[in-house]
Amino acid sequence: MVYAAVAAGSFRRYATYRIATAAGVFTNTVFGFIVAYTYIALWDERPHLGGYDQAQALTFVWTAQALLATAALMGDGGMDELQERIRSGDIAVDLYRPADLQLWWLATDLGRAGLQLIGRGVVPMAVGALAFPLALPGDALTWGCFLLSVLFGVLVSFALRYLVALASFWLLDGSGLAMISGLACMFFTGMVLPLRVFPGGFGEVVQLLPWAAILQVPADVLMGVRSGDALVRGLLFQAGWAVALLALGRLVQSAATRKVVVHGG
Repeated sequence: MVYAAVAAGSFRRYATYRIATAAGVFTNTVFGFIVAYTYIALWDERPHLGGYDQAQALTFVWTAQALLATAALMGDGGMDELQERIRSGDIAVDLYRPADLQLWWLATDLGRAGLQLIGRGVVPMAVGALAFPLALPGDALTWGCFLLSVLFGVLVSFALRYLVALASFWLLDGSGLAMISGLACMFFTGMVLPLRVFPGGFGEVVQLLPWAAILQVPADVLMGVRSGDALVRGLLFQAGWAVALLALGRLVQSAATRKVVVHGG
């Protein structure tokens, strides 16, 4: 119940920033149009690039915009606060709390992601569906599988960002590492281009990396590219990376907190 309350509190906290949410919706929608018309030009020249038709490519664009804040595709997602608490030494207070540090921040991130999915995800996707011919499913089961895939993607995203934040225990300032992580996330999730577009062995490798679980798999589930056994394999791929990275985060957390030197004395 403690972590449910933390998640609910995080949801309410982000819900208070209505102007910021509205600005985010506007920004996501504008960038969605810019990227959509870029994709239209690209797919006119290269039809079925990456195995997508133009409607599927446009669906990928608007799915990415819907998940941009939800899955923190540009990094951060509130982990800068944890980094600052480690840097300032306030993390010592968190370690005294009768709650697990990783679960506390996971609950916080899930509350944030829930608000962002509703606040900054639904409207851009709806605008995209009205403005362009999208390959959206017509059955509730596919939408349900998509939401489950989004949840797994958020877990993977959190696990990666949590590892980056924990690095601040050894680095006085983790902002540089966070910036590199954000750039890697943008590229390897498919935010720049769908991972299926990349050729040869490189394209196969990037689809096996954990970042593929954040955007590429949920988008394919939504478009019906993954169905049947492929759908199950995609969800297991996401769940596997989530479990592995969360376990790694727990090991790093244990190593970091076994002997803590609080910055500032």
